[in-house]
Amino acid sequence: MDLNKILNSLKNCPCGREHTFDTKVVEIGSGITAQTGKILAEAGFPKKVLVVSDRNEWKASEGILESLDAAGFSSKLLIYEDMRYAKVEQVHEVEALATDVDGIISVGTGSVNDICRVSSFRTGKKFCIFATAPSMDGFASDTAPIIENNFKNSWKAEQPMVIIADTKILAKAPVELKAAGFGDMIAKYIGLFDWRLANMLIDEYYCPAVAALTEEAIAKIVALADKVQGEDEEAAGAIMEALVLSGLAMKLALSSRPASGAEHVVSHYLECYKLARGVWPEFHGKKVGVATVLINRIYHNIADRVEEIDPIVEVTDWDAVKAAFSEEQIPELMKLNQPSIMDKVDPARLKAIWPEVRKLIKETLPTDAEMMDMMRKAGAVTEPEDVHVSPELLELGLRYHSYMRYRILLTRLMPMMQLDIMDYLK
Repeated sequence: MDLNKILNSLKNCPCGREHTFDTKVVEIGSGITAQTGKILAEAGFPKKVLVVSDRNEWKASEGILESLDAAGFSSKLLIYEDMRYAKVEQVHEVEALATDVDGIISVGTGSVNDICRVSSFRTGKKFCIFATAPSMDGFASDTAPIIENNFKNSWKAEQPMVIIADTKILAKAPVELKAAGFGDMIAKYIGLFDWRLANMLIDEYYCPAVAALTEEAIAKIVALADKVQGEDEEAAGAIMEALVLSGLAMKLALSSRPASGAEHVVSHYLECYKLARGVWPEFHGKKVGVATVLINRIYHNIADRVEEIDPIVEVTDWDAVKAAFSEEQIPELMKLNQPSIMDKVDPARLKAIWPEVRKLIKETLPTDAEMMDMMRKAGAVTEPEDVHVSPELLELGLRYHSYMRYRILLTRLMPMMQLDIMDYLK
């Protein structure tokens, strides 16, 4: 991936900000596991490293340790049995083991990457990802979703200095993981819309050039929808590149806005609800894909059915909101809502821009039929029951997810617009 080309294209950006990122090298190629040590050495990555993985991802990356040894790296290992969640306790474990190393290498995807990127940031260590599956969009991100007290929040993290991905490994990743990566990328349609909406409504920072990079990544992955389920190395590499590009966009915008909107927050709500009850909540991208289908459908239905609005100043029933969360989640929930993001919203301005909002939905979001076709081609699930979400839990998630973020989302505006989200699900 030509990182300099990306940065050069953003010089003197009309948004007025200087765009940059910390990632120096992205190597995606066939059979490059054996070159891992050489790639890191040439990039100037420190030689004393902690390598973190879990059993399945470590097995998939056989040969990486020998490559590091051959290039003169001194490595110690932390191999989890089965890394399913990125929890603050695991961040602390990695930090404790990283005191006498200069770099952290995460071998895997998702939660393994997340605990390592946060630990790297908090300990001041260089960070590298060796990816084993194209399953999520956060490879190049400088934030990570971490669970503390069963509440999933975005933590500041270290952007990887180096990202390495062997397409032989990516292509052989389980179809479920590859489809999850597709679901995580399709979510960008909603993320970009909600970002633009926030700019229109409260003048939140928005960069068309960074949004265009994300749109480029979406287009790449949509074009490969029918190849996601196969073991095509070229397709796996292209999907990985799109996922990396999405993470770079987050860093360039200094926000997760280019990559996530209401659909991600719905997924976070469902995950936190299940974690509080000791239930495995499914892969992140899998849930996000289902939530994207639902939110996309809801947004289109609103645009189709609601021609005019008469917004009111929001009056929140906080007892009802708190009742939708577990007791240990409430302090963090209220921290994000005191003050409320809705304090920035002028009902008159929302009313004035509503015709433009409707137009934006129709112009930028795929139709429900188009969305379903893409997801099915990729082998991605589309129904709440596919991720073990009951109608009752789905209703809770749709009604109360938006309170988990200090962020303008169309779903967060619905009480002010006097609209019941459940009326627009079908």
